[in-house]
Amino acid sequence: MKKIKKHKKIGLALGGGAVLGAAHIGVLKALQEHNITINFVAGTSIGAFISALFAFGKTWQEIDKITHDLNWLDVSSISLFQSGLLSNKKLGKLLEENIGNVSFEEAEIPIAMVATDITSGEKVIIDKGNIAEGVMASTCIPGIFVPVEMNDRLLVDGGIVENVPVSPLKEMGADIIIAVDLNTEYAHKKPENIIEVLLRSFEFTLKTATELQTAQVDILIKPDLSEFNMVDINQAADLIEKGYLEANRILEKVT
Repeated sequence: MKKIKKHKKIGLALGGGAVLGAAHIGVLKALQEHNITINFVAGTSIGAFISALFAFGKTWQEIDKITHDLNWLDVSSISLFQSGLLSNKKLGKLLEENIGNVSFEEAEIPIAMVATDITSGEKVIIDKGNIAEGVMASTCIPGIFVPVEMNDRLLVDGGIVENVPVSPLKEMGADIIIAVDLNTEYAHKKPENIIEVLLRSFEFTLKTATELQTAQVDILIKPDLSEFNMVDINQAADLIEKGYLEANRILEKVT
């Protein structure tokens, strides 16, 4: 684990994990308390949503307030398309309500997001254009949300190719990469609904690849979220606390 030194450019990678993404807010709280300045940020899936708010100057308290009552019904609408059950356009609108109709180039902190071209299977790093569209693409979980058309590509969740977005930070020039991995060993609880079945299946397929990706980072924050599920927003406060406590534990070792 690398020590954080002054004058080094720090990149923050926020991984995917649906509602578990609330833990990212606790990590942001710990980073603030340790006076760690983030020079670059990258997000995948729910990490893209949180990173967008952070890159446009929202504090962890403000992000907590914005996401406090967030659930799949708030950010989704039933879709008639065969390529997905739901549309996540409401998520894009929620983002625009809080940071405006803005582009990547306008961010206070340089930001990138990871999505997947569902036609070719290629990783797509989004760092230009409309922020809300980028978030919608990166959070578009296959089979749940309708794919997002952007720059002549049909895009879905970046977790398929890079659930913890390390590579964009390297390309942006980060000297030190702090990564937050929400992928966890689940307690043996039965999924309670079809959305949870799809999400759990999705996360299982990412596990090995994510371990390889996070092996490259300097500082890994991986809270134990095994007691939580991926859809119940009522867990948010506890998830934030879990993220905060684990981030604080790790950051005390490197600062």
